[in-house]
Amino acid sequence: MSSSPRRRAREFALQGLYQWLLSGNDPTAIRDQLAESAGFARCDNKLFDRLWQGVTAEYDALQSAYAPYLDRKPGEVSPIEKSILTIGAWELLHAPDVPFKVAINEAVELAKAYGGTDGHKYVNGVLDKLAATARAAEAG
Repeated sequence: MSSSPRRRAREFALQGLYQWLLSGNDPTAIRDQLAESAGFARCDNKLFDRLWQGVTAEYDALQSAYAPYLDRKPGEVSPIEKSILTIGAWELLHAPDVPFKVAINEAVELAKAYGGTDGHKYVNGVLDKLAATARAAEAG
């Protein structure tokens, strides 16, 4: 997938968050490992750092923000979709410089590339509902 620097930042955040959820390793160690990965230099480092700090520091709060819009318990959502939803939720709640449609679209694109067969539809539905409340003035 040919990616813009911003999309690459989201891809690395997804990779790291997935690793963190499965391993429970220290987020700083994961971040350092990602920074040494091939292609990392071509990502938007500022966006990556904002995302990484945000999703790891506020993981539980972000999960609570989108949980009301799930059709199952959060523990039943695949780690990839959970990671994508967390990244999308962070952008909707904490990155007003990113238009809500862009935040949702980027999450959908991640789900198409890395998630299950219809994962992108699920991600779209959940984040669309979250945007209706989190960005009511913009989404309204």
